[in-house]
Amino acid sequence: MLRTPFEEELEKLHNQFYAMGTEVAGQITKTVRAFVSHDRQLAKEVIENDEEVNNYETKLEQKSLEIIALQQPVSADLRNVITVLKASSDVERMGDHASAIAKATIRMKGEVRLLEVETEIKAMGKIVRNMVEEALEVYLNGEENRAYEVAASDEIVDNYFRDIQNLVVDGIRHNPDTAFAGKEYFQVLMYLERIGDYARNLCEWVVYLKSGKIVEL
Repeated sequence: MLRTPFEEELEKLHNQFYAMGTEVAGQITKTVRAFVSHDRQLAKEVIENDEEVNNYETKLEQKSLEIIALQQPVSADLRNVITVLKASSDVERMGDHASAIAKATIRMKGEVRLLEVETEIKAMGKIVRNMVEEALEVYLNGEENRAYEVAASDEIVDNYFRDIQNLVVDGIRHNPDTAFAGKEYFQVLMYLERIGDYARNLCEWVVYLKSGKIVEL
């Protein structure tokens, strides 16, 4: 079956989006590893790579608007292009948060740390990264049913967020010298929790793409 120019352009768009998503998932892995292993060099790499993620978003935005202007898609086709536009903006924000965690890694140099907190942050980071990768798969394959399942795992992220916050408060109470580190832990937890929220947003865009309904999962 012959494919229309629109279908070809759309496939390119989706592939570009997936490449961007994969890059960001890698950034999340790196930034959590840098934070818990106190690797400032790796943290610097994450900060430098953020520019690449921003370039992806700019290119996707230009390409999406070009398709809308030149091909004038309607209904489901238009939804397809709008979804890429919205989803790429969510993924770009995930990249920003990965970079912010890397900056926290650099600020933590020489501070008294809470190792049990960092062990838990590592576990939370793994859950968040898996959620992002699964949301990207759901997006790529347009699996509406699975979108609901992946979005539900955001609750696990939220539980980690609360539990680790309590751990930090306890740690500071027992050792006031960890107060500066504590402030950074709260920031990092917030960034990871937000990345989970953006992964959930991706699942919501899949539901929109398939049903035309904007839902909060």
